[in-house]
Amino acid sequence: MNTGKGLRFLKLIGLFVVTAALLAGGFWFLKTYQESKILLTLVAIVWGVVSVALLYFILNEAAEILPQKGKTLVLPLVFAGPAVFLLFWYLVLPTLRTLWLSFFDMTGTQFLGLGNYMNAFTDGIILESLGNNLLWVVFGTAGSVGLGLLIAVLADRSRWESVFKALIFLPMAISFVGAGVIWKFIYAYKGGGTNVVEIGLLNAIVTSFGGESQAWLQFPFWNNFFLIIIMVWLQTGYAMVILSSAIKGIPSELLEAARVDGANEFQVFYKVIIPYIYGTLLTVATTVVIFSLKLFDIVRVMTGGNFGTNVIANEFYLRQFSQGRTGEASAIAIILLIAVVPVLIYNLKQFGERKAFK
Repeated sequence: MNTGKGLRFLKLIGLFVVTAALLAGGFWFLKTYQESKILLTLVAIVWGVVSVALLYFILNEAAEILPQKGKTLVLPLVFAGPAVFLLFWYLVLPTLRTLWLSFFDMTGTQFLGLGNYMNAFTDGIILESLGNNLLWVVFGTAGSVGLGLLIAVLADRSRWESVFKALIFLPMAISFVGAGVIWKFIYAYKGGGTNVVEIGLLNAIVTSFGGESQAWLQFPFWNNFFLIIIMVWLQTGYAMVILSSAIKGIPSELLEAARVDGANEFQVFYKVIIPYIYGTLLTVATTVVIFSLKLFDIVRVMTGGNFGTNVIANEFYLRQFSQGRTGEASAIAIILLIAVVPVLIYNLKQFGERKAFK
């Protein structure tokens, strides 16, 4: 090691000592100081950002000192290593632990093998939840992607395109829980009667036309579709924005050539636009499918899974946190993971082939 690299190495050691002291001092301060929450928050933000920046700088400088072969090997680890470690610690390890617990009883002491999985596929409640999830996947995805595509095509020809798209995309700013609260007021039911004033928007409209108010969320089977409408309301904006971008990427010469050859707008849509954005369409659809499979918030807020609206994620929540049946809940979580993974793999494959946003 030459003199220049030696001095650089000594500076790095000194900087590393300072950074270690900064980290230790920050941990100590955050652990002991309890007087001002505002000051504590500011210190945590500044300390965290500065400490991480210094660590990355030190590791990068240390990698630069190495020979070219070592530098090529170490630099990716410096920048991607922490993220990979966090993913492993907070995603892979909990998944493996959940898989392990799924083979045991609710106390985690008696080994049951595949007993929890066999129970999952014979339990009437879980089967009903899986059936409801299938409704969400089919109708929720079809509604969100179909409406998103329709609005993207129609808004593209309007003078007020930006306004219409902003209004349709607006629900994306609302969380699933917030959307559930909003739509709970829309579906609200006070019990009918001559002296009862309905506060639910839907029942207010029905009664204003002489109809009778209804408990919309208590109709078996159909109440699932009333809930699916909420997801469509939320996800249509997402589908519209992505598909609109893909449609704008279609060469205008291609569309004009189709029209010159005698194709009407319906034929242009099905024979030119759809094939051209097919990759994007599938990617958007699979993303919404993932939302549908792991859906929890809307059902939890609106019905709590009652009246035949239960879904698999809500059943997992109930068995783990309400009933303490850890083994069964873990098996349900693994089943949900297995259902989502193929869709994720397909999405990653599409992105890898660079067809997702063609």
